[in-house]
Amino acid sequence: MSSRSEPEILMPGRDFPRSRTRVGLQWFSDENLDLLAHVLDDWFRLPGTSIRFGLDGIIGLVPGLGDVLAGLASCIIIIAAWFRGVPYVALIRMVVNLGIDVLVGAIPFIGDAFDIAWKANRRNYALMVRHLNQPRVHTWKDYIFLVCMAAALVAIFVAPLVVIVWFVGRLFNPV
Repeated sequence: MSSRSEPEILMPGRDFPRSRTRVGLQWFSDENLDLLAHVLDDWFRLPGTSIRFGLDGIIGLVPGLGDVLAGLASCIIIIAAWFRGVPYVALIRMVVNLGIDVLVGAIPFIGDAFDIAWKANRRNYALMVRHLNQPRVHTWKDYIFLVCMAAALVAIFVAPLVVIVWFVGRLFNPV
């Protein structure tokens, strides 16, 4: 009698979790994370308009501390994505989305309007779901986005150096 090992057959359309830990599936379910993104980004509606905003926009009205607290609440989605096994390319993109939200959101009034329009939590939740449903599929947009953000960071750090060198050059060699 031969005991042959049969290959495992995976049923199409069935969700097979790739969580890094058991915590990822227990605490960070799709329903909980979708609700969190909804509460933070579009829980309320301005009467008579289609403009929606959430606690992120309201908390952001508190100068200084508000955007930091909203950013910390938004980190829950990124942490959940890591626990649930989202690839690192998507995690970096999620962190950049949140960083843009927090940095621009720190600008008084303009930043609050940006928070309402940007909806970083909705973006991050959609990225997480996309990468969980299609593992190991990174679009060219993911890489282009990361390259553009890296170029922007380099420009932010190099531009002041160029201006300082130019200014010092003009100071010691006036024309």
